Amino acid sequence: MEDIMENIVELQHVSKLYAGKTAVDDVSFNIPRGTVTAVLGPNGAGKTTVISMMLGLREPSQGSVKIFGQSPKDAQVKRRIGAMLQEVSVIDGLKVHEVMSMIRTYYPNPLKLSEMAELAGFTPEEMNQRASKMSGGQKRRLGFALALAGDPDLLFFDEPTVGLDSTARRAFWQQARALAGRGKTILFSTHYLEEAETTADRILLFNKGKIAADGTPDEIVSKLTSRSVSFIADLKGDASYGAGEINHRMRAIPGVHDCKEQDGRWIVTADNTDSVLAAIFRHNIPARDIRTEQGRLDDAFELMIAGNEEKEAVS
Repeated sequence: MEDIMENIVELQHVSKLYAGKTAVDDVSFNIPRGTVTAVLGPNGAGKTTVISMMLGLREPSQGSVKIFGQSPKDAQVKRRIGAMLQEVSVIDGLKVHEVMSMIRTYYPNPLKLSEMAELAGFTPEEMNQRASKMSGGQKRRLGFALALAGDPDLLFFDEPTVGLDSTARRAFWQQARALAGRGKTILFSTHYLEEAETTADRILLFNKGKIAADGTPDEIVSKLTSRSVSFIADLKGDASYGAGEINHRMRAIPGVHDCKEQDGRWIVTADNTDSVLAAIFRHNIPARDIRTEQGRLDDAFELMIAGNEEKEAVS
């Protein structure tokens, strides 16, 4: 029996140069079996190049890329990979079930046609529809079905929910998580950061050809964004406290980065929100409507990009 933590993908010191310019710069990471990993980054960050090398479509200039311990170009490896790309090219004259049946013949142990249709959410009526009549959302679902045709162990999804409505997007990610539960390994790219935050076990955040952050969504958000405690202070009738005293008390707390009053609400930014809450009660600060907040992944994404741009401007 295979070890559940077996590494399906292994990149060691991988770089890729185009016309003397570095698109990927000394990148290393492993992807364990049965995990869902989001590969994120702004345009030109290197994520598409990395995915292309994992698919065997491009060769690294330096370093090694191994899939199932072998070269991505190996025929045995290709049979165990499924890819859902942004553009789905089909023969328009064929019906949906004919397209699926044709792709199934490329694999030695394909999924049943009925299972492909069920996983992609195709009705019997849609299965008999001609590909030329498909909507954008239906084409995305067909791309998903075709990626599953060979019953792959490793799946690549490139912007998989573009063109899908919210219901179809939820259904897609439910199926993706179910596949991961069956031991499939999934890597996906997306511009919908909330999808990565709610779906991925791990995020690889690329910028300028390097991995800018690597961890769970919570770890990345905690590392790159700030936590805060906010409250409204009832100062009327309480002579013991004024704005200056609150500001002094909050800024004296270890790990507090900022304290300000905005539209009647005090906002305290700190490494540890628990210490701020403890100080509020310890000093009997007349606070009400207390809220604790943590940034989201889109905040972390913007801060990471802004931080790199600032470093470049200084250098």
